[in-house]
Amino acid sequence: MFVNYAHRGASAYAPDSTMAAFDLGLAMKANGIETDLQKTKDGRIVLFHNEALDGRSSGTGKLAEHTYEDLLAMDFGSWFDEKYKGEKIVLFEEFAQKYFHLDLTFAIELKVKGIEKETLETVQKYHAMDKVYVSSFCFEALEEMRRIDRNIRLSWLLHRITPEAISRLKTISGSQICPQAALVTPEDVALAQENGLGVRLWGVTDEGLMQRVYPLAPEGMTVNFPDKLYAFMQEWGQSE
Repeated sequence: MFVNYAHRGASAYAPDSTMAAFDLGLAMKANGIETDLQKTKDGRIVLFHNEALDGRSSGTGKLAEHTYEDLLAMDFGSWFDEKYKGEKIVLFEEFAQKYFHLDLTFAIELKVKGIEKETLETVQKYHAMDKVYVSSFCFEALEEMRRIDRNIRLSWLLHRITPEAISRLKTISGSQICPQAALVTPEDVALAQENGLGVRLWGVTDEGLMQRVYPLAPEGMTVNFPDKLYAFMQEWGQSE
């Protein structure tokens, strides 16, 4: 089944990585959610993409230099639109509790190393091993995740699919390879699939690119506008 991942939620329409964005993504018929994990100064795992808070919250400086209590006092919505004033930083635990019981697929990206154990424990606690792909650009983080668990599904984010990348991913029994949509070719997708790997595309930044890469038959893509992808899927007769 093709997965329409709401990229940090419906982030074209709501402040990314907030509950408002995730809820809106589901209302727009996304059947998957992509989000990013980082660690606060006091060791809490939260959802946020950028290293710095500037421009995506009322705070400044690096997220990792702030405690969770510091972050709770910040506004994560007004930067996008005043109607989202008061949106809070989201704990991974809160996200898991709210969404992991739903019939969805999740792409959970590790933005930093050193959070592999806590991530796995939360996925296991909410019985979501068969719903989650743990992804990262950092291959070492994926290696560590595989070292501590043999069953978690792993996805490697990179720019291009190459035979060398496929061979490396197979050394950790990876499940999915995730190239940049603008660079992917039909041959890339076929090569990955021939090697037993799923393909999820990232960086689908506009409708034209979405329409170009969808026929390549990846198993999913992350988009900021899940409503538009859903409508396009309906045109292709693959809305469910």
